[in-house]
Amino acid sequence: MKSSRSFWVMYGLAAVVAAAGFAVAYHFVGAPPPRAFRLAAGAKGGAYYQFAQQYATFMAARGIQVEVRETAGTVENLRLLQDPAAGVDVALVQGGVLDERSGAGLVGLGAVCYEPLWVFHRAETNFALLRDLKGHALAVGGEGSGTRPLAMKLLAANGVHEANSTLLALGGTNAESALLEGRVDAILLVSSVEAELVRRLLLDTRLAPLSFARAQAYARRFRTLSAARLPQGIMDLERNLPATDVRLVSPAATLVARASFHPALQDLTLQAASSVHAAGDILAEPGVFPTRLYVDLPLSREAERYFKFGPPVLQRYLPFWVANTIDRIKVMVVPFLVLLLPLFKIVPPTFRWRVRRKITRGYRELHVLDARIAQADLAGGDELLAEIERMEREVLHLSVPLGFADQLYNLRTHIALVRERIQARRRSCGAQG
Repeated sequence: MKSSRSFWVMYGLAAVVAAAGFAVAYHFVGAPPPRAFRLAAGAKGGAYYQFAQQYATFMAARGIQVEVRETAGTVENLRLLQDPAAGVDVALVQGGVLDERSGAGLVGLGAVCYEPLWVFHRAETNFALLRDLKGHALAVGGEGSGTRPLAMKLLAANGVHEANSTLLALGGTNAESALLEGRVDAILLVSSVEAELVRRLLLDTRLAPLSFARAQAYARRFRTLSAARLPQGIMDLERNLPATDVRLVSPAATLVARASFHPALQDLTLQAASSVHAAGDILAEPGVFPTRLYVDLPLSREAERYFKFGPPVLQRYLPFWVANTIDRIKVMVVPFLVLLLPLFKIVPPTFRWRVRRKITRGYRELHVLDARIAQADLAGGDELLAEIERMEREVLHLSVPLGFADQLYNLRTHIALVRERIQARRRSCGAQG
């Protein structure tokens, strides 16, 4: 029993050493994801804000709190992302306003939906092309919005600029009011067809959307734009709104994150985007979004992996935090096994060495006693006999595994032989005396 206990004690010590190594290695694994982050969206009532709220709901169900920050739009979102003091980790950004230089320190996660450039004017006004807006008062998007730089670029390509037209920094509901009140002749805005404002404008019979007859030309000339089409009657079949097909040019709304944004949360953000956008919308077929296309910045490594393989396997079957913990720990499994297997291989030979050492020590003492027998007198024989009896008692209490029993019995036999020699020596000394 004693040897068995010793055997398990050695394995226990090995397990403790392995656990200590595991604990040390665990500290070198990447930090767990934070339980909250900030997402810069857009104005309330806009598509970005609606999407962000849906992402937040998805995240909350998985134990992550998302603070949705209301902003003026794309330009402000980018400024917040690049300002460490703002604490914004990810943002919805209009495609076509970034390049690798202006997006330093940022990575793309993917595009989530088409976001057309809408041009609305009063129904009685006859505008066929963007160049027809020359000389009119136009709302071209508020400062800080993504609408403004795109609107100014396309208007300039059509010869419309501040020298020959009135270009006002109005967007959202302010632009809508200005159009309905006659303070502007047309408004330009970039927004998803799902946005409340866009739906309201499309259903207002006092207004009409401009159809881009040259949509393909814009898509070829400006590579961040795609040609899209809003079918006749799609918004209201009974009233046939819109009354004709509307051709559109469209950048894509994209998710952009700081390069330091936790990889696990990048993946979860893309899962949230899939839950919201994978079903498609009026302009996109199911399964088109989210996509790696239409993104201005290089995709992050995690986004590349997501679009290639989908969500992590464990997260398909386990809660987020459980799956993430396992994903973090499995990074250590190979080096841990490299440490653990040799450690446990050492235990059996070490145990055998310890058992043999006990038996060898007995033989060493026995050899010394045996060498002293020839020189011992009667008194010395008594001393030797006491020592051999002590050894015999110790060996009787010595416990070894069955595999070493033969060696133990050999030792006991040899002890008995030496005891007989000592007794014979005493008899010999007594007879001489």
